[in-house]
Amino acid sequence: MKFHSFLIKYGEIGIKGKNRYIFEDALVRQIRFALKDVDGEFYVHKSYGRVYVDCDGEYDYEETVESLARVFGIVGICPVVRLEDKGFEELKKEVVAYMDEMYPDKNKTFKVEARRSKKSYPLQSMQINCQLGEVILDAFPEMKVDVHHPDIMLNVEVREEIYLYSEIIPGPGGMPVGTNGSAMLLLSGGIDSPVAGYMIAKRGVSLEATYFHAPPYTSERAKEKVVDLARLVSKYSGPIKLNVVNFTDIQLYIYEKCPHEELTIIMRRYMMKIAEHFAKQDGCLGMITGESIGQVASQTMQSLNVTNAVCTLPVYRPLIGFDKRDIVEISEKINTYETSILPFEDCCTIFVAKHPVTKPILEKIEKSELNLAEGIDELVEKAIDTVEVIKVK
Repeated sequence: MKFHSFLIKYGEIGIKGKNRYIFEDALVRQIRFALKDVDGEFYVHKSYGRVYVDCDGEYDYEETVESLARVFGIVGICPVVRLEDKGFEELKKEVVAYMDEMYPDKNKTFKVEARRSKKSYPLQSMQINCQLGEVILDAFPEMKVDVHHPDIMLNVEVREEIYLYSEIIPGPGGMPVGTNGSAMLLLSGGIDSPVAGYMIAKRGVSLEATYFHAPPYTSERAKEKVVDLARLVSKYSGPIKLNVVNFTDIQLYIYEKCPHEELTIIMRRYMMKIAEHFAKQDGCLGMITGESIGQVASQTMQSLNVTNAVCTLPVYRPLIGFDKRDIVEISEKINTYETSILPFEDCCTIFVAKHPVTKPILEKIEKSELNLAEGIDELVEKAIDTVEVIKVK
């Protein structure tokens, strides 16, 4: 079957009232961006409260659908056959041919749903429904009409051209990226943080990211792994500015000056401080982490409270109530899981204490950090000044 267009169905955008056009325009921009590297020529446009992707000439159908299925804001992708209006008798023939090619197994129920936007068309919607339904029954006696729960919903839209479609390919839902500001993702090489970035981007938030690198304790391949994860997430979120921070000297200094059972939480606090610096510098409205309550020592309620205390921006934790299995399922769906489990450790795992504190007290942690007063500010400034910025897309 040769499809000439895709009707894009959206969800929440439809209830945005007078601001709906802002979200529709953002969705059109995101679709154009998603298709820019796909073979073929595409015309993305709004019409009568709908969004369409018209395909001129030859194009890669599978790649096109795959790219559209990663655009947040889309809830359904409908492959459309566009027909020139040559009269109703010709339409009957085209509909029979469409049903025959699309559904080799004719043992199905169906319903015809016509929508007549071209008011000069000689038949009304109900007449189109009845007469096309009759033609289909005559051509395929084994088919049956079911107006309540049909196997096939044949949609017929009468415009300047006539649009036929019956398949709805699920989209990711959510809101178009960029309609809800931007946020800074603390991206590691693990399973959780890429999923957290994906989930916040799904709500229309543009992403930046910060990764903490600790050479020579972490390898160059560990950094490449994180870049690969950012690239996989960017297929959904759009381009990501990735800040790679050399964290080695800060970690060693904390290791030397602070109680070892507090290493993880204190390092985490300095990561948050540095990431927040870049977030504020670029106008981000919040921080994103992949933390889930109780998953590790630094993610108990007490630890999260102590970590939050160093931030002035809100910290968003979309995985906070998820089991690990839930997170893995999403990572598999967005194709980050296999990269996340590659055996290249990040700096968080290198400097883990044997018995980390699980219920830290803020006042005690702040007192331990006083041991860092002599040199920590200079080390933080150096880490910020020597940041490596990678544009990932």
